[in-house]
Amino acid sequence: METKKVKTVGDGVKFERIRRITGYLVGTLDRFNNAKKAEVADRVTHGTN
Repeated sequence: METKKVKTVGDGVKFERIRRITGYLVGTLDRFNNAKKAEVADRVTHGTN
């Protein structure tokens, strides 16, 4: 019996989380001022099923 290795799309590709905050696409919050960081902290997170 021969077994095949299945390659998944994106396998081994690393990526960072990208968020949209007040019209800006950002990966990290290090350049945001305190008001923008507070906006992020106050957001409601929605679970995924």
